[in-house]
Amino acid sequence: MTMVTLDTKGLNCPLPILRAKKAMKDVPVGGTLQVFATDPGAVKDFEAFCRTTGHQLLDWSEAAGIYTFNIKRVA
Repeated sequence: MTMVTLDTKGLNCPLPILRAKKAMKDVPVGGTLQVFATDPGAVKDFEAFCRTTGHQLLDWSEAAGIYTFNIKRVA
């Protein structure tokens, strides 16, 4: 499975989402985009992003103020 990594640490809304949307174009269908962010609002933002785009939020976690999101490209 292909995984593309995107570092958006230090960026605030809406930049992590905008960068993820652009990066998703480089992820093949069935692949995963892993995003690192520090904005606490990113949790709700990425949940909404996946709902509206149809991509699947596989999981997310937080450690030491860094949020990690794994998003599967569906289409």
